[in-house]
Amino acid sequence: MAKFTQPTTEVLEALPRDPSALSLRLSEIFHSIQGEGTRAGMPCTFIRLQGCSLRCAWCDTPYALDHRTPELVLTAAEVLERIEQIGTSFVELTGGEPLEQLASFRLIEWLCDCGYTVAIETGGHISIEQVDPRAICIVDFKCPDSRMEPLNYLPNVEHLLPHHEVKFVIASQRDYQWARSFVERYRLADRVAAVLFSPAFGLIEPCALAEWILADRLPVRLQLQLHKFIWEPSRRGV
Repeated sequence: MAKFTQPTTEVLEALPRDPSALSLRLSEIFHSIQGEGTRAGMPCTFIRLQGCSLRCAWCDTPYALDHRTPELVLTAAEVLERIEQIGTSFVELTGGEPLEQLASFRLIEWLCDCGYTVAIETGGHISIEQVDPRAICIVDFKCPDSRMEPLNYLPNVEHLLPHHEVKFVIASQRDYQWARSFVERYRLADRVAAVLFSPAFGLIEPCALAEWILADRLPVRLQLQLHKFIWEPSRRGV
């Protein structure tokens, strides 16, 4: 796994202010239907960044993990131009892990300046403190079966804003119990717009997760990956 460092104010302030002077390593840019979160079903432009330090057991985008093999290297100006050409007002940065590339922080800022609704799917191991507060962070704290739980950056709980969302991918009853305790310990339902419990695709039946949520009266939202029901589950670019 590649090493990562937490972004600081000093490091981010040193980044160029010219979109043509910053480049990003990308896996793909595509237009699709948002499959997750509170905006599921909405048209969305996805910017999939290349590279992630985590190796989750159930990862469904293994092609986007290696930092060394980007399919595209574009300046932020070129990314902004492609987004404008697609013409959708909702934009999501995903990965890989978008916040492992410092240029993403500037891109988020520029997208917000342009009036886009901006969301960031982030794996929970990178600090969200420096993310533009106008953007929607969807923080995916890792449950035990992911094998990445020790890398959760717990200070992110204090950086959550009321319009943010928190996600747990759940692959077993053990994961569910861990996520339930996390939600209760940090009172997440009172902190963010939505707490999302997502069954790991193909590893746990959604009905089992639904029944656990109902039995415990948890204030969370069951989330299915809508795009995997619309299209073939392993298809890219959707």
